[in-house]
Amino acid sequence: MAKQNVAEQFVDLLVRAGVPRVYGVVGDSLNPVVDAIRRTSGIDWIQVRHEEAAAFAAGAEAQITGRLAACAGSCGPGNLHLINGLYDAHRSMAPVLALASHIPTAEIGLSFFQETHPDRLFTECSHYSELISSPKQMPRLLQTAIQHAVGQGGVSVVCLPGDIAAEPAPEKTVEHALVTTRPTVRPGDTEIEALARLVDDADRVTLFCGSGTAGAHAEVMQFAERVKAPIGHALRGKEWIQYDNPFDVGMSGLLGYGAAYEATHECDLLLLLGTDFPYNAFLPDDVKIAQVDVRPEHLGRRSKLDLAVWGDVRETLRCLTPRVRAKTDRRFLDKMLKKHAAALEGVVKAYTRKVEKHVPIHPEYVASVLDELADDDAVFTVDTGMCNVWAARYISPNGRRRIIGSFSHGSMANALPQAIGAQFTDRRRQVISMSGDGGFAMLMGEFLTLVQHDLPVKIVLFNNSSLGMVELEMLVAGLPSYGTTNHNPDFAAIARAAGAYGVRVEKPKQLAGALKDAFKHKGPALVDVVTDPNALSIPPKIKADMVTGFALSAGKIVLDGGVGRMLQMARSNLRNVPRP
Repeated sequence: MAKQNVAEQFVDLLVRAGVPRVYGVVGDSLNPVVDAIRRTSGIDWIQVRHEEAAAFAAGAEAQITGRLAACAGSCGPGNLHLINGLYDAHRSMAPVLALASHIPTAEIGLSFFQETHPDRLFTECSHYSELISSPKQMPRLLQTAIQHAVGQGGVSVVCLPGDIAAEPAPEKTVEHALVTTRPTVRPGDTEIEALARLVDDADRVTLFCGSGTAGAHAEVMQFAERVKAPIGHALRGKEWIQYDNPFDVGMSGLLGYGAAYEATHECDLLLLLGTDFPYNAFLPDDVKIAQVDVRPEHLGRRSKLDLAVWGDVRETLRCLTPRVRAKTDRRFLDKMLKKHAAALEGVVKAYTRKVEKHVPIHPEYVASVLDELADDDAVFTVDTGMCNVWAARYISPNGRRRIIGSFSHGSMANALPQAIGAQFTDRRRQVISMSGDGGFAMLMGEFLTLVQHDLPVKIVLFNNSSLGMVELEMLVAGLPSYGTTNHNPDFAAIARAAGAYGVRVEKPKQLAGALKDAFKHKGPALVDVVTDPNALSIPPKIKADMVTGFALSAGKIVLDGGVGRMLQMARSNLRNVPRP
C-alpha cells in the first residue's frame, strides 16, 4: 500500500469526522488536497464561483445538519475571499472547518507572490486558527481544529502550505476518537434554586427566546403554562419557538411586531432564554432580568442581570419547572395576548387594501403568497435588508421549516450561497432563496453554481431596484437617498440564458401561478418579482436611541406592513383568554 501524503491524511480525517463535501475554488496550493478528495470515496469537492459563497454554503449546511461542514480557499486572495462567510458562520455558531492553503513554506515571510498570513487573518472569526508548518503536526492539529469547531460551535481554520500537503505523512501518528457532537449543560442546584425563587416572587413573568431554544419547544411551552407567561422572541428564535405557541406575543427589536415590546417592559421578571439579542435599547432597564445561556460569555453582555444561569435551555427548564409554584393569575398573559392580536389587526390592513391590484407589487403580498405555497418542510434562506422584514413577518414556522440568514453578521448576498449549502444536504427538500436585487446581484455568479450542479433551488427575487434598507437609513438621518438605486436587467432573462427556469412577474395576479410553476420545475428556477420600493417597515416601538443603523420615519409615512398567518394564530390564541 502506497504511503499517504499529508493531503490524503487530511481528507481521510475529514471523512472520519463525517464531512461529506468541501466547498471551494481550486488553485495551485490546493491541488494536492483537491486531488486527494477526487480519489477518496465518501467526500466530494463542490466547485463554486467565489470562495465567499463556499464559506456561506458550508455555514448553512452546518446549521441545517448540526454537523461539521468544510470549505477551502487557495493561497492569498483565494482564502481571503472566505473571510466574510466565515464571520457569518462563526457568529451563527455553525461548526465549520476552513482550509486556508498557503504559499511554499520556504517563502513565508519574504513577501512572496500572493503572500498573506492566514493564521493571523482569521483569528477574530474563529475559535482556532493555526499553521501546519511540518507534517509531524498531522493529524493532531487537524483533530484539535475539528474539536474546537464542534465543541465550541463556530469556525476553525487550518492553514496548510501546498508543499507540506504534498509531503509524506508521518508513519507513526496518534489518532483518537473525534468529538462530533456537543453535550448538554445542566446548571448547578444553587442556580436552579435561585432562579426558582425569582420566578416565585414575580407576579408577571415574560419569556424572551432566541436560537438557544432549539430543541426546547416543549419545555418552554410547559414552563410558560405553569407560570402564565407571554412569550416573545428574537429573529433567530422564530423558527424554534413561534409555532404551536398559545403564549406568543410576537417579536421585539428592529424587525419587531405585536406586543413583545410591551410584554418585556411591563413584567416583573424577564427571562432571556438562549438569546444574545444585540439591541439593548429594546430591553427594559427597570425590571428584574435573568438570563439562561449555554455560552457563558453571552451572559450579561446586553443588559444588567439579576441572575446569570450557565446552562442549556432545555435542561435548565426541565430542572426548573417542577420547582416553581404554579401561578393561577392569567391577567398579565391575557392582557398581552389581547394587545398582540390588536396590534396585528391594525397593521395587517395596511397590506390588504387593494393589494391584488397594486402595481408595483407589495413585497408583503409576495411574502404572504410564498408562505402559503411553500412546502411544510421548506428551507428559506433570507437576504439581509428588507427581505429580513418580510421573512420575519410572513414566513410561518411549524417545527419542520427552517429559516437561515445572516441574522448575526448582517451580510449582504448571503441567501443564494446559503441556499446552495442547504440544498446539498437534501436535493429532494424544497429550498427557497428570498433574495433582494442588491444581494442577488452581488454574488450572482453563484446562480451558475446552481446550474452546474443542477441544484433545484428556487430563487424568489424581491426586485425593487434599490437598496431599500439603506434608503430608509438615509431617511432616518434626514439625508436624501443617494447611491442606492440599482439599474437592473431582466433577471429572469439572465436565468434563462444560463440554462435555468426564469420568469418575470410585474402584476399581482401573475404571482401565484409563477411561483407554482417554478416550484414544479425540477431544476433551479428564478422568479423575478418587481416590487414596490416605497413599501418599507418600522418597528412597533421606537425611541431615538434605537435607530442607529436602522430605520425610522418621524412622520410615519412608510408602510408598517402586514403579518400574514401570524394574525390568524393570534386570533386563535385569544380563545385561551377566559370570558368574563
